[in-house]
Amino acid sequence: MRRKTTRSKPVIRRKPRKKGSFFSGKLLRFSIIGFFILLFIGLGYHYRNGFLYYLGFKSYKLKYEQEQSKRISDIRNYQVLDNHKGKAIGIDVSEYQGEIDWDLVQNVEEEYPVSFVLVRATAGNDGEDQQFEQNWKAVKKQKLIRGAYHYYRPNENSLEQAKLFIKTVRLRKGDLPPVLDIEKLPKDQSLDSLKIGLRRWLKAVEAHYKVKPIIYTGEKYYDDFLKKDFSDYLFWIANYNFYREKIEEDWLFWQFTEKASVSGIKGNVDVNIFNGDVEQLRFITIE
Repeated sequence: MRRKTTRSKPVIRRKPRKKGSFFSGKLLRFSIIGFFILLFIGLGYHYRNGFLYYLGFKSYKLKYEQEQSKRISDIRNYQVLDNHKGKAIGIDVSEYQGEIDWDLVQNVEEEYPVSFVLVRATAGNDGEDQQFEQNWKAVKKQKLIRGAYHYYRPNENSLEQAKLFIKTVRLRKGDLPPVLDIEKLPKDQSLDSLKIGLRRWLKAVEAHYKVKPIIYTGEKYYDDFLKKDFSDYLFWIANYNFYREKIEEDWLFWQFTEKASVSGIKGNVDVNIFNGDVEQLRFITIE
């Protein structure tokens, strides 16, 4: 019998790994990864304000926008007030300012003296401003020229709105004429009906106080709807745009900002310029 011969498997010799190359490659990878991590952290820290803003952190965005807006408003406030030196400067307030420390209310932006205050008294046919009585008496006590205004709601009865204002406000010698604040367009009536309602309010209030009221509105509203049909009235115009630098000759008052600082009042305040000096302002008050 033949014997089976077994062939031995060839021995495969593996080349030993060089320890140096293995560890140096691993170290290189870690170094590259570490570099990019540090780079990312560094960039993130350097541009953290921008990242927070654009990644949608709403509270941060709101605070950032408010701060930027306030800085820009402050610059414009000083420019406008400087352009109107000699004019009487005043503010308008309502319950939205909360309780005001009237003993501290003296200057706008700590520099420009307050000469007059317009106080919201009523709104619509049933809204009485919760701070009106307190503000009304306090302004008189501070010996500032005062005036009262009514916020008109187009979709409510005009004569009822006039009655509410007359019931609420007692004008005295030295007070400014009553003011009608119209800002909204009607929902359920035509513009002609709105104008009829405004006329009724104005006539009823004029008949009671024996003085022609003043109309407050925005410049666009004034140009589009009121300028032609109510040309027999004096206007208090609101315009906060940067292109507007001076008061128009036919405006009685100009509300040029809603973001001013006044000592004694928390938050932003509306500021107004009268188209004349303090003595001329006294000339139009009730005798």
